[in-house]
Amino acid sequence: MSQLTTGLGIDIGGSGIKGAPVDLVSGEFLRDRLKILTPENADPAAMARIVGEIAAHFPETAGTPLGVTFPGVVQGGVVRTSANLPKSWVGTDARALFAEATGRPVRVLNDADAAALAENRYGAARDVGGTVLLTTLGTGIGTALVVDGRLVPNTEFGHLEIDGHDAESRASSGAKEREGLSYHDWAKKRLQRYYRVIEDLVWPDLIVVGGGVSRKSEKFLHHLDIRTPIVPAELRNTAGIVGAALSAAEV
Repeated sequence: MSQLTTGLGIDIGGSGIKGAPVDLVSGEFLRDRLKILTPENADPAAMARIVGEIAAHFPETAGTPLGVTFPGVVQGGVVRTSANLPKSWVGTDARALFAEATGRPVRVLNDADAAALAENRYGAARDVGGTVLLTTLGTGIGTALVVDGRLVPNTEFGHLEIDGHDAESRASSGAKEREGLSYHDWAKKRLQRYYRVIEDLVWPDLIVVGGGVSRKSEKFLHHLDIRTPIVPAELRNTAGIVGAALSAAEV
């Protein structure tokens, strides 16, 4: 583990860009986060300016590593997919872009991967060995896999084809809202099928459920009949920032 005790994390989303300095020992924010709404023109240049603004807002983190999440596949700092931001992101070297905007080394990673790192170190998956699967249930389904504490990056299990459908088109909380499903019917008719397929593929020792709907986990998790223990995420909306900072510190 890095000897660094503080880091800066920035979490890029389709609706907002959020950042905060993080205590890497406890996983807690050292200051209140700063959030800036994602601009309508969310192209790389515009977003780089916002990332630079957020980094500059926390001058006490100068010289500390910067981690940035992105809602898509990221390989070696290069964005490969962009579902909720402009397609001009695809092929962009986000690591170089944000490094230039902030004047510091940067680590860029998938947003679900960052959340999984945070939950593994500080949250619901803390001290859990073996294979941990994190799923973020929102407009779509984000996934991340951690095996014995090591991240397997860029899993896209939300896009598995299940019963002839893209999984997230039927099992996400977005699908629940679009179709007016009750929590019971969503859990029994959609989530259960999704999680049973997932657990037959990767045989996780624990499933952690994140995303905004995890705040209401008591309304649906108990309806699931699967063999894998399944629990709500603990860090909730701080996980992306915390995981980003942690990832950058441990490069």
